[in-house]
Amino acid sequence: MTATEVRTRPEKPGRALAAARPVRWGAGRISFRMHRRTALVSGGALLLAALLLLVSLCVGSYPVALPDVARALFYGTGDRLAVHFVNQERLPQALLAILAGCALGMSGAIFQSVSRNALASPDVIGFNSGAATGAILVIVTFGGAAASVAAGAIVGGLVTALLVSALASRGGLHGIRLVLIGLGVTAMLGSVNSYLLTRSSLNDSQNAHIWLVGTLNGRGWSSVQIMAVALLVLVPLALLFGRRLRMMELGDDLATGLGVRVNASRLALTVLGIGLCGVAVASAGPIPFIALAAPQIAVMVSRSPGVSLVSAGAVGAGLLSAAHLASSQFFTALVWADQQVGWIRIVEESQRNNLLPVGVTTAVLGGVYLAWVLFKRRGTGTA
Repeated sequence: MTATEVRTRPEKPGRALAAARPVRWGAGRISFRMHRRTALVSGGALLLAALLLLVSLCVGSYPVALPDVARALFYGTGDRLAVHFVNQERLPQALLAILAGCALGMSGAIFQSVSRNALASPDVIGFNSGAATGAILVIVTFGGAAASVAAGAIVGGLVTALLVSALASRGGLHGIRLVLIGLGVTAMLGSVNSYLLTRSSLNDSQNAHIWLVGTLNGRGWSSVQIMAVALLVLVPLALLFGRRLRMMELGDDLATGLGVRVNASRLALTVLGIGLCGVAVASAGPIPFIALAAPQIAVMVSRSPGVSLVSAGAVGAGLLSAAHLASSQFFTALVWADQQVGWIRIVEESQRNNLLPVGVTTAVLGGVYLAWVLFKRRGTGTA
């Protein structure tokens, strides 16, 4: 086992892992097992995402009181500006943050479990970059309609997955080889993306540059609809493979002995994971950190023996919702800090309403997260 493989959390004296409880729906036709703490973590993360959504509807360049938010949401009445900001700008962006975060979290959990590698998230091993390349090709060639960009991103992610899998297949899809090849493919695709931007028009290049950072700014209901439809198809399919995914974490030989068709299941899960990250990238750009950290944070908090798709998706939704709210209020916070300090000017008052791309915030959080992981594991000999 390499230093970066996904490992089950060892039991500590006096704090054994709780047994998974069976959950049955539809007179037992649908059943699965879930740890109580995993269910609590998933519910808490979704509740946090809902609370952050409510806060994001109230704050911004045009503050809206909570009663006015309720009137705008449920009745469409009240101040016309409040109705516009709540229903046409803030609500679709906040919903998109939840949906895209869920997709990225589940995608990261799938790839980390299939490869048994905690670093094998779509943004690290090149799948996000491949999806970005496919989307940029559509933007600079066909103009960038939402549905066509989503299709281009998914195709680009699939092609990149085939390339990375082919290059890494000699050593298997486990260990550091997959990560190193993925990093190399990411660097190569970054050069391709830069070249495509130099060959596009000024307007397309500017739009693609903003999109490449990863942003929810300016996203509307069309992006939410595409994400919602994609998740309605992909999430149930991913959950159907959840039991096989947990068995495959035990190793190919043992999973085969338990009746799992390993190669077919791995292929299906890879396609599902690419579909999840592809639609997220198409809707919000290649947002870093969420797919990498959400599954591991879910495992750490829930103390579960393996990665859970449900908890990873819920934590991903909470993380991206928090990053979206922090990004939308970043310049407002800087202006307030300037006013409090008085002797230093970081930004001008006119920049209060500027919006920071959420990808910048998640990249900073990702750096802090990796530094914390390395600090926590110092002296243990693991990375």
